[in-house]
Amino acid sequence: MAVPDVWVAKEDGSDIIRAAAIAGVGRDYNGNVTVRLSGGEQAVVTLVSDDSHGGSRTPDDFHRQLLRMITELSDTSEPAMVRPAHDERDGWRWQTESL
Repeated sequence: MAVPDVWVAKEDGSDIIRAAAIAGVGRDYNGNVTVRLSGGEQAVVTLVSDDSHGGSRTPDDFHRQLLRMITELSDTSEPAMVRPAHDERDGWRWQTESL
């Protein structure tokens, strides 16, 4: 059985990366969430920037929430995309959608 593709998008949708290409996930002291991609160049993509949404900080474990979401979606039979979303009432969360 083939594992479905899971994709991760930046908040604004300008970049979408395959979750399998992620070598590391981090959250800095400002609340920025970044992923480091595997491969020769070790590119870094910022998924959530601290200056978005009036400086509303991401939860301390937001990078871990992303890893849990990717793991859960990898167990499904459908390809999916994950993206960070901010709501004034609920704050930051990871949103999923089917492809």
